[in-house]
Amino acid sequence: MPKKISAVPGEVFQLKVTLLDTMPPIWRRVLVPVDLTLAQLHDILQATMGWQNCHLHEFTAGERHIGEPDPDDLSGMTEVEDERKVRLSSLLGKAGARLDYRYDMGDGWEHEIVLEKRLPADPGASYPVCTGGELACPPEDCGGIGGFYNLLDAIRNPAHEEREELLEWVGKDYDPDAFSIEHVNRMLKPSRRRGKTSRVRAPAR
Repeated sequence: MPKKISAVPGEVFQLKVTLLDTMPPIWRRVLVPVDLTLAQLHDILQATMGWQNCHLHEFTAGERHIGEPDPDDLSGMTEVEDERKVRLSSLLGKAGARLDYRYDMGDGWEHEIVLEKRLPADPGASYPVCTGGELACPPEDCGGIGGFYNLLDAIRNPAHEEREELLEWVGKDYDPDAFSIEHVNRMLKPSRRRGKTSRVRAPAR
């Protein structure tokens, strides 16, 4: 489990996280301490976006690949850096800097993480905190971007032959247009945030 995040850091990053190839974009804005490790950022992204931490993940920054190295890889050829040892501040410095995050190597959910601002921390606030966003996260295991939009077409069309079957699979309460900052911030509380990175490994290259 990642090291506990300081409740009152000296500075915070304002990040915008966008799920690529979604239209209209599915995105979140979050304030995080600058001294986060990428392992901690992974947990925050899962909670902020609404994923369930069921699959592999990896960060990329230029030519660097960062994730959780596979302990079963004995080849010595793995190029994946340990996300527990890489801090966000070492990758993002100036406004506009970008980091990519891929979740689920099968469905291939690609996220763009952009540093929008560096801000002084509010001594009365706790971080991380979500300050904005749009639209619900896609369901896990729905087949990537193509499968997601096929799912939306089906559940929005009363005449679609697979509508009832897919509504039963996704849950009739699923609303693709819904987004709640309050719910996200409840999930970001340390007692709720998932700390399961030990079973989520970045692939060898």
